[in-house]
Amino acid sequence: MGGSSLNIMYAENLHAMGIDRSRIPPSGAPFHGIVLGKQAIPLGKIDLPITFGDPTNYRTETLTFEVVGFHRSYHAILGQPSYMKFMAIHNYTYLKLKMPGPHGVITAGSSFQHVYQCEVESCELASTVIASEEHAAIKDETTEEVPNSNWASGSFEPAEGVKEVLVDPENSADKKVQVDIVLSSK
Repeated sequence: MGGSSLNIMYAENLHAMGIDRSRIPPSGAPFHGIVLGKQAIPLGKIDLPITFGDPTNYRTETLTFEVVGFHRSYHAILGQPSYMKFMAIHNYTYLKLKMPGPHGVITAGSSFQHVYQCEVESCELASTVIASEEHAAIKDETTEEVPNSNWASGSFEPAEGVKEVLVDPENSADKKVQVDIVLSSK
């Protein structure tokens, strides 16, 4: 049985629901696994009533959510605590969540198109975050050099630590490229 051990709500969704951030008491420890390789520091915790079903057969339970300030394509992530509280069983193959209700089984589901769209948005968002972090890291590692005014436009001069490598050692011994041998590990 997999899944998150936390219920997660995004601050922008609380704002859209009209819930003031002053209602969010601070939370303690950071958690991992939401953004690969990164820790997330929650803004706080909030208890919210969550309802599944329709007017003829529904259940409402109060769930505790960790509130995070970053963006995702989801409204919230329900973890194992919510499944246990609702006594719900999820089936990822059929995109269904089933739980007992006062008048029979309550079924919540989604469409494959909606899930696909959420995944596309999530991947695009993750790519944007990773690209911005890589850009910031590259910017920090590189220094701007003032161009030498003695160089002719379009001319190249080899740097220190250059090694000549044959392009194709079997067919052409005269075609070579120069490769920097002092590259950073990145």
